[in-house]
Amino acid sequence: MEQDALGKLYQQNLEHDIILYLSEQKGIQLREAMDIYYKSELSNQIENGLFDIQFLDAKNLVLDLMENEAELFK
Repeated sequence: MEQDALGKLYQQNLEHDIILYLSEQKGIQLREAMDIYYKSELSNQIENGLFDIQFLDAKNLVLDLMENEAELFK
């Protein structure tokens, strides 16, 4: 049970870091960065723990998001 709680906390911190870094990189408001993130396939992958992606660095994940899901920024 404790491990589940820690995993959820880590995931929340990762999502926070992704949204913050995305906002900084794109020069957009946090709200817009949040909307983009939660519409992305990346958020789905993190939520479901696919490919252990939730253990990667937030900055690398943001760069991947900008490269592979560019349609979200139009």
